Amino acid sequence: MKRRPFRLLQAAAFLAASFPLAAHSEAPAPLDIIDCHTHFYDPARPEGVPWPEKDTPLYRTVLPKHLKALPQFRPVTGTVIVEASKWPEDNAWLLQLAKDDPFIVGIVGNLLPGDPTFQDNARRFVKDPLFRGIRVSEQIVKDLLEKNTLEDLQLLSELDLSLDVNGGPDTPGRVAILAARLPKLRIVINHIGNVPVTADPPPASWRAGIEAAGAQPNVFCKISALVEGASRNGAKAPSDTSFYRPYIDVVWNAFGDDRVIYGSNWPVSERAADYAFLQRIALEYALEKGDATARKFCSLNAKRAYKWVERPGRATSAK
Repeated sequence: MKRRPFRLLQAAAFLAASFPLAAHSEAPAPLDIIDCHTHFYDPARPEGVPWPEKDTPLYRTVLPKHLKALPQFRPVTGTVIVEASKWPEDNAWLLQLAKDDPFIVGIVGNLLPGDPTFQDNARRFVKDPLFRGIRVSEQIVKDLLEKNTLEDLQLLSELDLSLDVNGGPDTPGRVAILAARLPKLRIVINHIGNVPVTADPPPASWRAGIEAAGAQPNVFCKISALVEGASRNGAKAPSDTSFYRPYIDVVWNAFGDDRVIYGSNWPVSERAADYAFLQRIALEYALEKGDATARKFCSLNAKRAYKWVERPGRATSAK
């Protein structure tokens, strides 16, 4: 009887050596996942909202609590909000929303370069450390480049703010030109340039733009809106990650492990797929590249791009 504990230990050691793959059945390692492209708004406010339009599924109150409640492939631990409203004071509304919610680590605001109030507003909002930059359209970038009026964008770099750019498949090429002109400005391409994602090879012109943008060290790219790109003209977004791989490969090869960023485009993304669906596609691809690379994609690269604020009380990882 005295030898029984020893024999049990021997048996346990034998099983551990014989079945080393048992560890793989454990829960996945925690990940800090910052969703860097969400939109929050409240049509019930007295002044209403300029976007989204009424009589659409998006026209409802959308707040961080609604994102947190969604079924998810892996739990999101924080978010960088992108302001879609063109009303300058809606930047202040988002900052107020974020004030007591550590889940919100940063806000990409909406200010119009070239507007007489731009510089005053930029200096006003940057006083709040949660204000991390602004988003503009590709058309605005085109106009500013053609007019050679980059002073407002230069101010962003001086204030240590970033610039998100959203537009069509020509966006990456346009961003490459801007990045070369303003090498100290951190620029983030939204939605991989909104290229249609199909079973055909990625368009050569889009690929060239992505590669040109990736060659500029101050440019990052959000791997977001994939399901929207795959559901054009009434198509159903495929659920298999391999369908999206040729497009993600182009982006990842151009920007490398250190300048790709996770984003969802929620709730706009609901028109194409649910949150867990779109998140799984992006994370499955990233996780194939190993734990360290996945951590960069999920949060660390975004911290470099946006210099988002680490907030006391935020859950930085989840099973």
